[in-house]
Amino acid sequence: MAPDRGSINDLPPPYPPEAGDDADEDVKYLPEGQHFTLRGIAAGLLIGLIICFSNMYFGLQTGWISMMTMPSSLLGFGLFKTLSRHLSFPFSPVENVFVQSVAGGMAIMPLGCGFVGVIPAMEYLLKPSEQGPIHLSMWKLIIWSLGLCYFGVVFAVPLRRQVIIREQLKFPSGFSTAVLIGVLHGRGQTQSSGTLDTSKAATFGSLALENRPLVQVGDANDEGDGTDSVDEPPSNEAEKQYSWRSNIRLLLITFGVSGLYTLCTYFLPVLRNLPIFGTVAADTWLWTLNPSFAYVGQGIIMGPSTTIHMLIGAIVGWGILSPLAKHRGWAPGSIDDWESGSKGWIVWTSLAIMLADAVVSLGFIAFTPLIKHGPSYLANAKQKLQHSGLKGLLSRQPNGYVPVRASEDDSRLSAVSRSSDDLDSLPSPSIERRDPFASQPVYSQRVWDEDDAPPEQLVGGKTVSIGLVLSVLFCIASIHITFGDLVPLYATIIAVFMAMILSIMGVRALGETDLNPVSGISKLAQLFFALIIPQSHKSSVLINLVAGAVSEAGALQAGDLMQDLKTGHLLGAAPKAQFWGQIIGATVGAVVSAFIYRLYTAVYEVPGDLFQVPTGFVWIFTARLVTGKGLPYMAREFAIGGAVIFAVFTALRTKAIGKSWHAYIPGGIAVAVGMYNVPSFTLARTIGGLLNWYWRVHLRKEDTPLIIVASGFILGEGFLSIVNLLLQSSQVPHL
Repeated sequence: MAPDRGSINDLPPPYPPEAGDDADEDVKYLPEGQHFTLRGIAAGLLIGLIICFSNMYFGLQTGWISMMTMPSSLLGFGLFKTLSRHLSFPFSPVENVFVQSVAGGMAIMPLGCGFVGVIPAMEYLLKPSEQGPIHLSMWKLIIWSLGLCYFGVVFAVPLRRQVIIREQLKFPSGFSTAVLIGVLHGRGQTQSSGTLDTSKAATFGSLALENRPLVQVGDANDEGDGTDSVDEPPSNEAEKQYSWRSNIRLLLITFGVSGLYTLCTYFLPVLRNLPIFGTVAADTWLWTLNPSFAYVGQGIIMGPSTTIHMLIGAIVGWGILSPLAKHRGWAPGSIDDWESGSKGWIVWTSLAIMLADAVVSLGFIAFTPLIKHGPSYLANAKQKLQHSGLKGLLSRQPNGYVPVRASEDDSRLSAVSRSSDDLDSLPSPSIERRDPFASQPVYSQRVWDEDDAPPEQLVGGKTVSIGLVLSVLFCIASIHITFGDLVPLYATIIAVFMAMILSIMGVRALGETDLNPVSGISKLAQLFFALIIPQSHKSSVLINLVAGAVSEAGALQAGDLMQDLKTGHLLGAAPKAQFWGQIIGATVGAVVSAFIYRLYTAVYEVPGDLFQVPTGFVWIFTARLVTGKGLPYMAREFAIGGAVIFAVFTALRTKAIGKSWHAYIPGGIAVAVGMYNVPSFTLARTIGGLLNWYWRVHLRKEDTPLIIVASGFILGEGFLSIVNLLLQSSQVPHL
């Protein structure tokens, strides 16, 4: 089914009647703008390409990537604002949502297709006894990545109604992105000009400019002032012009500073590892600082809590366990040796911590709805059984769309109860005036006061059904084409369906905690496949890697789309347009990521000094662990101890969500990442986390400039790494 590109005649009205009109203030309107545009696709793919290069670069270094939704929105706004004089129609918030959906779908492909972990593990770390190493040709890389990039997106669509419409999960990053887009496109409003009434930010379009009661100014001295700030265009327009220009200028400055540092690191590689604790700590125990602006930016985005937990992991792993294993002879090799050194020895403890965190947190997410709603479901089933017998228990409810009503006495017609005549009688937008030189065309008004998008803007059930079947079949076929008989067909089928189940947990975790635990999900899949695939199978390790990769891809894509759908829901964007935008971005991103990966691995040594691919080692070690390959001496005891401790910590964190002391309990994933990454990256991220704390808590300033600085730092190094790659391929000497 082709995407609905929209047309000029389909545009909803730009603004509601002014405050002085006789209209009801509680009436909501559909947002202005086109939801699906060719220029939006082009802009999203351009922004996604930059982020894709950045994510591949940082992913091969540390395994970390970012969806960069807020930077995507900012870049899209800056691009179209610069070209505003040449646009045939204005760039609206809903089109901005579409741009960041395309960019986000493309940006996550380096991780979603396994290019920063699974593929390097297969190509460089798999032993001959494990049917490796497996070197994939370019066309097989593309087939593999395309096979993984669709089913998670399609599967996420049916989940939207439950987690966004009914349960109204928070999705904090999605909410923040919606707020940022509203500020960028707002009429002179800034984040500090009013307080956000989050209780109203749940229904469709509740953050759109058309529905302004969401922002409430809290100054009591303004009670007698009946002037609406919107009616003062000169000062507000000047403020808005200054705001976006200064933000773009700040982004370009930080981009340039980070890019310049990146070029300097090529000619002066010592800049990547400064011995701030002395040469002994640096040479012997690998305690150095990588003063990368990009990793400082990552720390800013992660926040103080996560980065401090990573620092705890680095101190425990590299400051305590590594010297202990070395001096006791448990890891007799060189410290930075993954096989016989303490670098590889401490990974087992970090793996155990990740597994414990995944089991406890995902188990909590899986069973909480059952515990919460189970008694009511049982009572309802018992009532049906007593009233209508077995036939009533098994009867199906109408499966049409029923909007969630604000109150029981809501007399609005649902889409199910409306007849075709009712639907046809809804106000249809049409053009009243279309001036190509006007700043905003004028359209007739369309009122929409439902809790979800209009039916024509939703993804149809037929599209989801056909798309899900085709995407699953294509995924199974692509894995078979890529690996042949090395991966049995039944194992692939089980992996895909298990990925869907785990994707539900990932989406719920993202909605409740703002963290999509894809690492833990992949480890759970690996653990499950260790139980169903015999250890004697010649490809047991390879099958384990493939199963984990499929689960990670599904959870990552489903979470990314759901985050975007939350943003679009708040701003009134069409879910259908976002869905097709994600599909387009994922398709291009899968192909481009394969080329970028092969480009980096052809020029640089992998694993090497620049690209250590730590997550590749985590993947292969997990596969060997769960398939019974054995652990180094004394690693089992410390792994069990770490698992027990962090199972308790994770249980406490799940109970402490929303409480002030939640941030003080170490998070298992963050601690594990700090343990398997060398300290140089963790120290830089901690600096960024502390800067975040100083800016937001101590100075109490708004987040937007901080987000811009972090984005510029990350994108600057990620994009300018292409220049370093060209210098490396040309064999330009270092200084």
